[in-house]
Amino acid sequence: MSPKQIIISLTLILLMSRGSAFAQNMTQNIRGIITDQDSKSPVIGANVIVIGSDPIKGAVTDVDGSFKITNAEVGRLSLKISIIGYEDKTLPNLLLSSAKELILDITMEESFEKLDEVVVTAQKDKSEVLNEMSLVSARSFSVDETKRFAGSFADPARMVSAFAGVTNSPDGNNDIIVRGNSPKGILWRLEGIEIPNPNHFSNDGATGGPINALSSNMLSNSDFMSGAFAPEYGNALSGVFDMRLRRGNNEEREYTLGLSTLGIDFALEGPFKTDYDGSYLLNYRYSSLDLIDKTGIVDFGGVPKYQDLSFNIQLPVNNKHSFSLFGLGGISSIAVEDIWEDDDEILGKGEFNNKMGTIGLTYNYLINSRSYLKSYIALSGTTLYSTYNKAEDNDSGNFYNAYNEDFTKTYIRTSMTYGYKINTRQKVEIGVINNQIGYNMVQNAWNVEKDQIQNVLEDDGHTYRTQGFVTWKYRATEDLTMTSGLHIQYFGLNKTYNIEPRLAAKWEFAPRRSFNIGAGLHSKMESASVYLWKIYADDGSYSQPNLNLEMSKAAHFVVGYDQAIGSYTHVKAELYYQHLYDVPVENDPNSTFSMINVTDAYSREALVNKGTGRNYGIELTLEQYLHQGFYYLGSASIFNSLYTPMDDVERKTTYASDYIFNLLMGKEFKVGNEGKERILFVNGKVSLLGGKRYTAIDLPASIAAGEEVREDDKPFGSRSDDLFIANIAIGTRRNKNNTTRELKFDVQNVTNNMAVVDEYYVDGKQDIYKATQLPMFPTISYSISF
Repeated sequence: MSPKQIIISLTLILLMSRGSAFAQNMTQNIRGIITDQDSKSPVIGANVIVIGSDPIKGAVTDVDGSFKITNAEVGRLSLKISIIGYEDKTLPNLLLSSAKELILDITMEESFEKLDEVVVTAQKDKSEVLNEMSLVSARSFSVDETKRFAGSFADPARMVSAFAGVTNSPDGNNDIIVRGNSPKGILWRLEGIEIPNPNHFSNDGATGGPINALSSNMLSNSDFMSGAFAPEYGNALSGVFDMRLRRGNNEEREYTLGLSTLGIDFALEGPFKTDYDGSYLLNYRYSSLDLIDKTGIVDFGGVPKYQDLSFNIQLPVNNKHSFSLFGLGGISSIAVEDIWEDDDEILGKGEFNNKMGTIGLTYNYLINSRSYLKSYIALSGTTLYSTYNKAEDNDSGNFYNAYNEDFTKTYIRTSMTYGYKINTRQKVEIGVINNQIGYNMVQNAWNVEKDQIQNVLEDDGHTYRTQGFVTWKYRATEDLTMTSGLHIQYFGLNKTYNIEPRLAAKWEFAPRRSFNIGAGLHSKMESASVYLWKIYADDGSYSQPNLNLEMSKAAHFVVGYDQAIGSYTHVKAELYYQHLYDVPVENDPNSTFSMINVTDAYSREALVNKGTGRNYGIELTLEQYLHQGFYYLGSASIFNSLYTPMDDVERKTTYASDYIFNLLMGKEFKVGNEGKERILFVNGKVSLLGGKRYTAIDLPASIAAGEEVREDDKPFGSRSDDLFIANIAIGTRRNKNNTTRELKFDVQNVTNNMAVVDEYYVDGKQDIYKATQLPMFPTISYSISF
């Protein structure tokens, strides 16, 4: 049988197989911990029930805030939590499988009037964020959404491109472009700790890459912010990815094995011993294509090789003290040959190697029922080695080294946060963060004028960045909540600092309707290589003019409106304006270069903080949460993104695509006999984006110079056709005994739309190569949990 026939046969078997008519409904346990949102202390005596269960399934939290519901029917279900003195909370559409217990960490907000005997509230909005200090331009996402959204490939960075104002790079990278900002402005956090870029095959200074190194098997519900961040978040200009790891099962051992065209991964979790609440969770993944390449079944150039490991270990001491140890590491490499279209002539050979890792230890101390202390220490490191050899002009088959770099960076991060719940109305948090940064960087690039390779960067040393913040949350009335505070950031390399005030408010002026507003100052440090870059003079001497660069800064302003429509649908609108200032630009009064338009650390210019920029727009979202197996999410963004370099002319940035439209939709169908819990799911996503802007190449000037020359007097004057992307994912999920199996076909750009998104000069052919958006990219995945 051909591979196509095998795949079709397997799918038909999964969809049409039928079980015993006497099968019993499968059940599983639901466990969790409920804590006070502000004080982090356990909520004792809360009632937790499965909505619609008959007879009613439920439990009551104990002195540790823990609960356990046994033998709940597997499938989609919703929980309701209630207790006098707290606002009721509903958790809709949780997915309970036969293979794994559902373990939840739930927070509850104390009711405004503590003495009320009955508290009646509307159902909580599923999109509310976990961080209660974030009132605007923020939403939570679940691991279920990361796996479910078509084209996301279980990658949270790709998944958030469905949100209003957010898109990825059209060339296939998962760069997160938010509201017309460079993806360099993203902050990645894991378990509350800033981490290096968690993506394979990533360049220095970039925040994205082709493949995320953190498996979705590890993720718990997390937050994504797109502007006007809460005071605790620093070193971010455009967005914050605040990811959280789920806890391993501390009562039963559980396993997940996954196989896909992207990678093979294995996860295991369980308790250390009986009568101890500690647990471990571990996931390892290896590139499928690398394994196939090693077997000799296929033989082609450019095989992406990668592997990653992540873990989360919970070590509670007692009901006041607990530790956790977590980590994430990834290794990736690729060797490629540049071949001109259908020609067999090799124009160049490149090699890329990248490593990243983080290990952190956190300590949580519940001081009393009103206050807590959180502290951590984390060690992180990244290495990047790449080289590129160009073919000589003749047909000798010889190559010369045109570029190479070898970067190593290390980070030691420590932090301490103290939180105090003053009363039902007020809470304060005070924190300090210290980042010790070490670097050893070497970079050499070909100098066309001197016809030789030349060192442009060679430096090693260390510096530091210190941050502090204070946040005050105030519930002025039952319907009006405000947060305010300061974030302070100091950069030791050039002794620059920023004081950043923040303010946000949310007013529920009518039942199920709210108005929010936010404003704040923010700043972001460039990669160390930008500050240390060498500029050579004709006599061979060099200077480092960028050593005293200040951080780029932005002022964010947001106004929003949110309204629930029925129990499962809501509409949201936001207006925003961002003023960027102190942006590094080339120190030339005629230059059009600005770091606003750069996606990583690349820079060959002497820079000064005299650039500005503006982003403004409107975002609309209409969403129905998963209900009776059906959901949809529609988002529309109309915006402008502008920058002003040293020539004092305002122009559109490379990210000014003008509009983004997304429509996601999905449906789950039960198939087969009752009690077998077989699910067929279909998910789709359609996106229409304005064309990507790029600076055209001056071909005659490039040929004369022997290297790429852009039409810098017309920056980003060229534009691709509109980008149309259609993704579809179809699969089946089946619960049987103590196992859950899932087979999924996920195809990105199913119509194979090929809009030109950039162009590059190829000196070996003295011609221009047109780069297009990522072509049709199908993946197949199969997983089994037991």
